[in-house]
Amino acid sequence: MTSSPRTHARARSFDAAAALYSANRPGYPGELFDAVEELAGRGLRGARVADVGAGTGIATGLLRARGADVLAVEPGDGMAAEFRRANPGIPLVRGDGDRLPLATAGFDLLTYAQAWHWTDPARSFPEARRVLRPGGALALWWNDMDSAVPWIAEQDERIRTLFGADGTGHRPLPTGASFTMREIRWSRRIPLEVHLANHASHSAFLMLGPAGTQEFVEAERARLSALFPDGTVEERYVVTLGVAVMHDTP
Repeated sequence: MTSSPRTHARARSFDAAAALYSANRPGYPGELFDAVEELAGRGLRGARVADVGAGTGIATGLLRARGADVLAVEPGDGMAAEFRRANPGIPLVRGDGDRLPLATAGFDLLTYAQAWHWTDPARSFPEARRVLRPGGALALWWNDMDSAVPWIAEQDERIRTLFGADGTGHRPLPTGASFTMREIRWSRRIPLEVHLANHASHSAFLMLGPAGTQEFVEAERARLSALFPDGTVEERYVVTLGVAVMHDTP
């Protein structure tokens, strides 16, 4: 979805690990969708929504559960196959944020759940404006583990040391629109093995390969087993949400 070959390869690395991604990635709290409705100025029930870069449908399914008339856009073969398996009742079209296969002025809301950074904003933002109705909203969000928690901060530092600058993606917001930002904190309690598999499903580890990922996972298992002797980890998250309402047409 971007012009960088390296970034394109990382984006498409998920196709080979779609089942791992679907089984272990976190969902999103209800408070996130409350905030989307508040900042967009309308409810999700009955809204025409396109979830772009939908992956395996984690956000898409939650949008449908809130009553949205939602359609998914996904470029990857493996992710699309997993999406269809998990969400047989939700329509899916193949495409990406830089070239949306969607009708002009056809949607009330576009969502990018941890997907905007895979696009080229110079292309994807004009496309978002094109397909949104006047007064429609663009919602971008990222779900990051909360580095205010000491053990998470220590783990983040180990990941940064392993990957350097490649460990985190650049997340530029589009210019030409006014975004209202909101942070939502939440947590989930999961088995240690799910926590480790969640990390293994991230693009940096998928690009690292099985041997390097296994080495990291085994070291983290040893550290965290001492910290969480009952085998249950509480992952704490911060969702960073930005919503812009488009009051005019392109």
